[in-house]
Amino acid sequence: MRLTEQPDSVKDVTGEPRIGDVFGELLRDALAVATGVGPRPLAGGRLPRPVIEVIERDDGLVNGAPAAHYLAGPEDWQPHDHRAVDRVRGATLDVGVGAGRIALLLQERGVPVTGLDVSAGALQVCRRRGVRDLVHGTVDEHATSGRRYDTFLLLGNNLGLIEGRERAAAFLAALAAMARPGAQVIAHGTDPYGTRDPVHTGYHELNRRRGRLGGQLRLRLRYRELGTPWFDYLVCSPDELAELVRGSDWQLADVDDRDAPYYLATLRLPG
Repeated sequence: MRLTEQPDSVKDVTGEPRIGDVFGELLRDALAVATGVGPRPLAGGRLPRPVIEVIERDDGLVNGAPAAHYLAGPEDWQPHDHRAVDRVRGATLDVGVGAGRIALLLQERGVPVTGLDVSAGALQVCRRRGVRDLVHGTVDEHATSGRRYDTFLLLGNNLGLIEGRERAAAFLAALAAMARPGAQVIAHGTDPYGTRDPVHTGYHELNRRRGRLGGQLRLRLRYRELGTPWFDYLVCSPDELAELVRGSDWQLADVDDRDAPYYLATLRLPG
């Protein structure tokens, strides 16, 4: 073989991940590690390897977090999660259901709950864990279904699904299209501006120079050889949230910041 030639096995290596269902794959493996059932990543071919969700920001910052928390039972939840589920009433849409930890508790309480997620693999994990009512798609797609809800949950920091100024109005309108009179949104967010870490404060300033909200993240998720496309995910202050909600069908009724910098925002639809 000449030095300029490469084996077929390495000709397509680009250094970039293969686009795929990152969230579904990592939840599947996390469930296999937790239960001991099914194929799972092994260290040295013997010991279960921790499943790590890698989060890559567009300025080059890389963070990782164990995926096991997506499977956590109520005994391991943060206090704001318990306060959120205690506020649920009526038919509920769990937006970004993940591995179904919130939906499973609501089912036990007799709450009619639907789990919505864009990850087909996540929904498979939910079914294996016992979540009964699941929908694959975005809030915009589900808004055309004709189904109506009293409560929308955006937990696990899923207030971030608002994405930013450009997307907020359409996202909130899609929720309103599925809302019964007097419906509520209960959303978990994080105020990003208490940090003094220059890696984050510098990113906030970069965003503002680009005309974006300071905590508007541009991310992709990585797991093993897979990656997602780049997407926006909003980390905002309660004041910024109030600005985004203004002019929509929703009213910002309450901000519970007892676990600051984390907070629960409650939006209500008049009626």
